[in-house]
Amino acid sequence: MSEPREHRLETPEGDICWFEWGERGQGPSLLLLHATGFHARLWDRVVAALPAGTHVVAPDHRGHGRSFRPATLANWAATADVLLPLLDGLGGHPLVGVGHSMGAYVLTRLASQRPAAFGRLVLIDPVIMAPEFYEGEAARPIPDAAEHPVARRRNSWASVEEMQARFADRPPYANWDARVLADYCTHGLLPADGEGLELACPPALEASVYQNALRTSPHEWLHYLAVPSAVIRAPTGERGGPLDFSLSPTWTGLGPAIGADRDELWADQSHFIPMENPARVAALIAEYL
Repeated sequence: MSEPREHRLETPEGDICWFEWGERGQGPSLLLLHATGFHARLWDRVVAALPAGTHVVAPDHRGHGRSFRPATLANWAATADVLLPLLDGLGGHPLVGVGHSMGAYVLTRLASQRPAAFGRLVLIDPVIMAPEFYEGEAARPIPDAAEHPVARRRNSWASVEEMQARFADRPPYANWDARVLADYCTHGLLPADGEGLELACPPALEASVYQNALRTSPHEWLHYLAVPSAVIRAPTGERGGPLDFSLSPTWTGLGPAIGADRDELWADQSHFIPMENPARVAALIAEYL
């Protein structure tokens, strides 16, 4: 697969950056939605393992990658809604939608609003909790993102190579495919205002996503889903905290709740399934193409 073409989608708040591989043809197009704190080019190794000529679209979520940066990312529903014009522009052949983590959450909202746009959903370890976790959360005051530990992430780097070397032997990155880590660092840094490079998703914005993960309940729209779906989950268990992604955050009742025709446990993976085993993810996607 060749290098993707970069596009810009104008929205009232700012531009969404999206990438495209291949050309629209007779078969379905593929929409890939990434996780919190990352970017669209983290899918590069998955795309490279897909059948030649597959038409793929992957946007940077707002506040991520090369898309515009709002003041906060507290509203997860807004992260989905800003992509609706992109989705509408891809009309014609039903899409295969694939989302990881927050991207899978976003995908369920898009599919509930534009069911005719999709022929299949693949939800990879979605950050969708059991209904009771969301009760009363919308009424809570929005917390100060600076108080979250993610806000203290290192944000200044001399080079891509420095970032890659620092992360290579640290969890969770040490378990990733080394090529995916290289893609994360290569496309996850932007020139800083002064010298050096900084994270494309600023730590404070990433923190605001985590702090408000329960504020907008996906159960408001999950019952509207009418698209054939597959749920792929990592093992569950007692997580060490909201940032412990060695285990899955996915509600184990999600598959039955949405009538998924495929609900699989990938027991040898952590939450970072596409980063750890992009070839297996590509093989799964290829079944639906």
